[in-house]
Amino acid sequence: MFAKRTNWNLTPNRLSEALAAHRAAGKPLLDLTISNPTECGFEYDSSAILDALSNPAALSYEPNPKGLGSARRAVAGYYADRGDDVAVEDIILTTSTSEAYSYVFRTLCDPGDEFLIPSPSYPLFDFLGEIQDVELVRYPLLYDHGWQIDFHALEQAITPRTRGIIVVHPNNPTGHFAKHAEMAKLNATCSAREMAIIADEVFLDFALDGSRVASFAANRGAPTFTLSGLSKISGLPQMKAAWLVVRGPRQWKREALARLEVIADTYLSVNAPLQLAIPQFLGQRHAFQEQVIARVQRNLAELDRQLAAQRVSSRLTVEGGWCAVMRVPATRSDEELAIELVAAQGVSVHPAHFYEFPADGYLVVSLITPERIFAEGTSRLLSFF
Repeated sequence: MFAKRTNWNLTPNRLSEALAAHRAAGKPLLDLTISNPTECGFEYDSSAILDALSNPAALSYEPNPKGLGSARRAVAGYYADRGDDVAVEDIILTTSTSEAYSYVFRTLCDPGDEFLIPSPSYPLFDFLGEIQDVELVRYPLLYDHGWQIDFHALEQAITPRTRGIIVVHPNNPTGHFAKHAEMAKLNATCSAREMAIIADEVFLDFALDGSRVASFAANRGAPTFTLSGLSKISGLPQMKAAWLVVRGPRQWKREALARLEVIADTYLSVNAPLQLAIPQFLGQRHAFQEQVIARVQRNLAELDRQLAAQRVSSRLTVEGGWCAVMRVPATRSDEELAIELVAAQGVSVHPAHFYEFPADGYLVVSLITPERIFAEGTSRLLSFF
């Protein structure tokens, strides 16, 4: 009686079982995978956040499929602060980037159509694709003194059913930003084949060198959907507010926005109190981002200090985001190694196969982990080898 699309294997994997048993036994655990900013000890202006949710205007219902004008103007202002000209009418509010993906998939795809997604990348894409009856085909990121898109493999993966290319900018977990030359090649590839670029920019503001990286929201070379939201920008995942920016050739953009508006009008999912609070929440981003970047830089420096004191492990280059990829001895599978680290060292890390790494010998750690935990956890991890 259930749909084939939800016929997932829901049995916990061995690492999840090991972590559950470790916690059930009351044993301490140094968690180097934490990614929820509200649990990492960052300071928030609690009064301002709560006050923003008590706007009397929320007592009135003014349904707008794209979202309230005040909220969309605040999003346009966010891009203007970055130097990008984004029209308010090109913005559609959603409850999350996951919902924004579903809007794009439903706009562009019939069942069985395809999107190309980067590998390594975050595993949520598989579920998003399956739920929407969309096939996801991977294209590789290559590492050679830094990450880069393998355009030869990408082009080989394109079929008559390919509707677009997903770019995570910067990538999670590799921290790779698409460079200007890569953006130009993506534009050329998609415009020549009538495909779209779908750019996930939730970590865009977290460049570790402090630079202001170009956003796909200003892209003009091909049909483009850009996704972002408050979860990472302002460190407010619980507020469930995101958006979708549509850019591209005029006629195509007009048709895309018309179709998206019908989809959005069907659900009207973003609640009024939150929409009214978006200008205030976006204003909170500066203080939050300063804390995050400072911690990421300190944790990365601590990781480098500890790596310099030994010879068997190293880390890969990271340009942005909240993660670091460590290269470790491939004496066992990454999953086996992660399980052993829980049992022997009381340390939790992500095995890189979780992100579709093509080989063993890699672990992923969160750079927003509180610093004391990060330093001790890293020390225990490295002492294991």
